[in-house]
Amino acid sequence: MITVNNVSLDFSGQKLFSDVNLLFNAGECYGVIGANGAGKSTFLKILSGELEPSTGTVEIPDGERMSVLKQDHFAYDSFSVLDTIIQGNPRLYEIMQQKDALYNKEDFTDEDGELAAALEAEFAELGGWEVETEISKLLKGLGLDQNLLYEQMGSLPDKDKVKILLAQALFGQPEIILLDEPTNHLDVNTLFWLEDYLKDYRGAIFTVSHDRYFLDAIVTKTLELENRKVAAFRGNYSKYKVLKAEKYEHDLKEYEKQQEEIAALQDYVARNIVRATTAKSAQSRVKKLESMELLEKPLPPPQPPRFVFETTEKCEE
Repeated sequence: MITVNNVSLDFSGQKLFSDVNLLFNAGECYGVIGANGAGKSTFLKILSGELEPSTGTVEIPDGERMSVLKQDHFAYDSFSVLDTIIQGNPRLYEIMQQKDALYNKEDFTDEDGELAAALEAEFAELGGWEVETEISKLLKGLGLDQNLLYEQMGSLPDKDKVKILLAQALFGQPEIILLDEPTNHLDVNTLFWLEDYLKDYRGAIFTVSHDRYFLDAIVTKTLELENRKVAAFRGNYSKYKVLKAEKYEHDLKEYEKQQEEIAALQDYVARNIVRATTAKSAQSRVKKLESMELLEKPLPPPQPPRFVFETTEKCEE
């Protein structure tokens, strides 16, 4: 569904990503994780096209619609809740605006009639007649009153705006959904509803979240951003931690094995390079050292912080 080819991104001469090559498929939920500053949100912006990579391409098949959870809670203040959510499908919203403009014309021509017929056909194909039904279900799932449909976004509290922007991202069954911290400000019931909704979704989901329980509930593949690379691990966050630990042990053994080989080669060269009888074999080991692709020492998996609480006074009995 999405192909990432040789993608790199430089910021002020520093590489954030380097030579990323990945294939993403429908039916998978990708949890994007990494340390603060690793570029998780930036990676989503590259996938969405909001940010151009320094090198490489992101390819999405024609006709595949991508929806992104917006972060600006004030961007839709002049719109109604209904219009805000419908704008999650830009083409459908554009058709509705065009239809309204046509039907409000005083001098409706034959050409206008032909255009209206074409718009009506596309409107139906995009599920336009089920818009309010779908949006009502989304609002109910998100714990919002159905009467909000015609309220102005600017009149709503931020906690409701967050949910409406989430409804916008989910609206119209897009083929790809990008969710950056979708669980912020959600109550427990809404969080459980969102988990169930996303588990039943058949497209491709990418989510950044610091909520490991949420990641465990919905993620099928974990994307780790570390050391200028993006690595994919099969499974949710808990499975990733197990695989990460196993990979670290394997990579560490390979690194230590190479270091031992390097030390042995260097020792042989140091002892034999000046001897006429062994200089040739020593030189061949020099060439081997020069052609060797050096492994980087792997970073240990991050450990959760440990807290120690000390008391300075005893409680009185």
